[in-house]
Amino acid sequence: MVAIDRRAVLGAALGAGLFAASTARAQQWGDPPTPATGDPDAPFWPPRERYPLWPNGAPGAPARLPAPNWTMNGPKGSRELWIRGVPAPELHVFRPARPDGSALLSFPGGGYGFLSVQNEGIDVAQNFNARGTTVFVLTYRLPGEGWANRNLVALQDAQRAMRLIRSRAADFRIDPKRLGIVGFSAGGHLGADLAVAYDERTYTPVDGADRLSARPAFAGLVYPVTTLRSRGPNSRSASNMLGPNLDPAIVDARSPVLRVTKETPPCFLVHSLDDLVVPLENSTEWIAACRAAKVPAEAHLFAEGGHGFGLHLAENMPGSRWPDLFALWMKRNGG
Repeated sequence: MVAIDRRAVLGAALGAGLFAASTARAQQWGDPPTPATGDPDAPFWPPRERYPLWPNGAPGAPARLPAPNWTMNGPKGSRELWIRGVPAPELHVFRPARPDGSALLSFPGGGYGFLSVQNEGIDVAQNFNARGTTVFVLTYRLPGEGWANRNLVALQDAQRAMRLIRSRAADFRIDPKRLGIVGFSAGGHLGADLAVAYDERTYTPVDGADRLSARPAFAGLVYPVTTLRSRGPNSRSASNMLGPNLDPAIVDARSPVLRVTKETPPCFLVHSLDDLVVPLENSTEWIAACRAAKVPAEAHLFAEGGHGFGLHLAENMPGSRWPDLFALWMKRNGG
């Protein structure tokens, strides 16, 4: 599989109990249409183990919930699953054969207009499961699908997901102190936002899990959006998150690079210099903010790769090695 160049498709593509039984989950979520039969790139999705975040429905729900919409996108031979329509955000669990106690919560990107759940979720899980890491892929709500307080819905889901995972750490066979995050593009924005706003009160607690910390042990940010003040010419993250009325106070509140403090967890960044969707400055300014706050940070800036490459750069490209570098770094920084 090769990376899909989102530059060519992004503009057109964007436009109870704590955990319920599987039958209850199916009734709450509803099973969306399966990707096209016979498509050789169609993944097995969703995994058998998945949990809704909100036992009584997500905060700020519209009168009519968005309808699930799954599509396979990209050129023949390298098509991937994108998700639009998230009526009930869920945690999708991928367990390794030999868990070592480390865990990653993955935030797929997609400009807050869709979720690149295969390239930046399933594939991440397969890679890090092989290393002994338990991976959780979050299908977070998309702000423009009718939710109230649209600038907060993804952060609400990320905070809640961290707390739910920690509440069931023993069942998942993970060490709650070794739970980190990895986010891509808009998912990188969500990861950066969580890294600085993990204790911001964004929703009313719903159960005992909400007494637990949402702070990641570490944060992997891959071609991340870290500010909504200045946007790349092909990025849709700010407009999809905030809508047409870009209140400057909200823009700054959801620009995590402005909020880095000494309490921000250690950060690992990946970016390519030829990224035409999310400018490199999103990473370099984050590095500067971490240095100013004395937050441990490591960055790998590659000459080539473009945007949205996930784990699928050609083997002869240096950027293809970033998962190996991240895995080594995790072990030295809480993972």
